Amino acid sequence: MTSTGFRRTLAAIGVCSSLALTASACGSGDDGASGGKTRITVNCEPPRSAKVDRAFFEADTAAFEKAHADIDVVAHDAFPCQDPKTFDAKLAGGQMEDVFYTYFTDARHVVDIHQAADLTPYLGELKSYGTLSKQLRDIYTVDGKVYGIPRTGYSMGLIYNRALFEKAGLDPDRPPATWDEVRAAARRIAALGDGTVGYADYSAQNQGGWHFTAELYSQGGDVVDASGRKATIDTPQGHAVLRNLHDMRWTDDSMGSKQLLVINDAQQMMGSGKLGMYLSAPDNIPILVKEKGGDYKDLALAPMPGGRGTLIGGDGYMFNRRATPAQIRAGLKWLDHMFLSPGKGFLGDYARAKRHDAPVGLPEPRLFTGAADARDQQVKKANANVPVENYQAFLDGNQKLEMKIEPPDAQQIYSVLDGVVSAVLTKKDADIDRLLEDASGKIDSILARS
Repeated sequence: MTSTGFRRTLAAIGVCSSLALTASACGSGDDGASGGKTRITVNCEPPRSAKVDRAFFEADTAAFEKAHADIDVVAHDAFPCQDPKTFDAKLAGGQMEDVFYTYFTDARHVVDIHQAADLTPYLGELKSYGTLSKQLRDIYTVDGKVYGIPRTGYSMGLIYNRALFEKAGLDPDRPPATWDEVRAAARRIAALGDGTVGYADYSAQNQGGWHFTAELYSQGGDVVDASGRKATIDTPQGHAVLRNLHDMRWTDDSMGSKQLLVINDAQQMMGSGKLGMYLSAPDNIPILVKEKGGDYKDLALAPMPGGRGTLIGGDGYMFNRRATPAQIRAGLKWLDHMFLSPGKGFLGDYARAKRHDAPVGLPEPRLFTGAADARDQQVKKANANVPVENYQAFLDGNQKLEMKIEPPDAQQIYSVLDGVVSAVLTKKDADIDRLLEDASGKIDSILARS
């Protein structure tokens, strides 16, 4: 999952129709040559309804083409950038763009079905590759070969309302570091009354399973073993996650009576000042302000409680297996220009973002390392327009956590775990032992089929 709005519903356009569009408008299928130029198709251009982002994307692409007169970029727009219902069909039908958007969790699957180009021989064309986080690079590396390039990354943390912390007599500069501290803080916030909820969690639309996974990681657990063939949720860590949720819901009454929540519910509650804490990533913060009525000064971010690990996610680009060497080289240069130059490009031009009242200064994504990261952070800090001090605990705490990607077959597994979390939050007498035992069997079956 991506962080914004459960999955950052960026995704690829619908399958191209060969009757309505020429080959140049969809996937590779040719040598990529047009008028002496190398033509590449790319996706995930912001839709026309996103006027500012669309203008940025078009301007950056035009600048790239001006600097590389031998390359022609044909961009396809859509929202979301990847539709799971058509993704595999586009790949199998040869209709995927030459350079196409993927979630981190797609990488291995695309390689396994032999639809990704091996980029290893061409990495010299990507000037930024060595500056990118190795942990993120490794997501697109399979059996020693590189099949994709990361573009963004996020990690989960605890968003909390500083105003409610102060009102409840809690120190907003010392957010909860353990789940016991989360529980204690939630009790005090809920005791404020007037419909105030101390802590909220999701339990529907696969989002409950997503958060169960994040909470399990925070306690040092795993959903699936190292082989990827066996569930590992029926463990002390898994029991601790559910017992904590059960006790906050039923013993403390700090999670409110309304359950089966999804991300929009938690965002509405937080934006309206009625929620103390919920798990999310930094990119939720501008949504809370711009769409839900929140205030940047009241919103802060802490690392995942528990101190052991956190769930990471994000996205990147892979290349169609039919892409020619010239198209691969051109596509890598385009990625460098658009997304991977510190302090520049579509995602990194912080001065431009600030001029258009976009939030600058959120602690993620943190894509680069070393001097490149220092440069990116320097430009970001110089243009910050949000209270960066509210996120320092998150930055500091993340340095100590193990960063863990989502499990294989994540969406199917999350669907199973949704039922577990929803049962605990809606049934006071829920049998946690039985729930985890049954869910483990179902997950084992999912893994056996994959």
